[in-house]
Amino acid sequence: MKEKAFQTILLIAILLTALSAVLPAQARQKKVRAARTRGIDKIQLFNGRDLSNWAFKLRDPGVDPAKVFFVRNGVIHITGEPFGYMRTKDIYSDYQLHVEYRWPMEATNSGIFLHAQLPDTIWPKSVECQLQAGNAGDFICMSGSDMNERSDKSKRSVKKMAASSEKPAGEWNVLEIICKTNTIEVSVNGIIQNKATGVNISKGHICLQSEGKDIEFRNVYLTRLKK
Repeated sequence: MKEKAFQTILLIAILLTALSAVLPAQARQKKVRAARTRGIDKIQLFNGRDLSNWAFKLRDPGVDPAKVFFVRNGVIHITGEPFGYMRTKDIYSDYQLHVEYRWPMEATNSGIFLHAQLPDTIWPKSVECQLQAGNAGDFICMSGSDMNERSDKSKRSVKKMAASSEKPAGEWNVLEIICKTNTIEVSVNGIIQNKATGVNISKGHICLQSEGKDIEFRNVYLTRLKK
């Protein structure tokens, strides 16, 4: 009996030793899988160095885009003239877009085009999230895009729901845009400003607009949403 009890205790000790080795390994594997998932889900649209993964469209084809769109001190700078946009080369759908922007001098006008369709033109079929000073969060239905909230079809714009939550020129604003199937929701500095439903386009390119005067962008990335 003593020998049998000893064998049982020995077996339990061996099992506990093996288990103590397996559990940390499993925990490490879970961490690795989670890190890989985060790496896939989060996409840096701007790498902080150059604009190699963007394409450009200007109203005046004779102007060099590099003089309108460029990186300075790790920040995208857009001069605003001539009118046009820089767009992602890839197409995206079902995502949360994070963008930080500011007016380096005067608060003026710009926008972000969502679900932009080809061919490149001034202006492409898309839904614009308005950044015009005082109206950040308005939607503009461009070149055939539409949504349920646009009840008056004689107007292209759908006004934001709340008072302006923008910061003054020189300070950074945080824009969060959630595009999920045929809905779009936009928040400016943590305040929900607008929500569109029944949008008739649900995927496309993302564009940063050149429209008037200087604007800067940083920390431009998106996180894919589960379908």
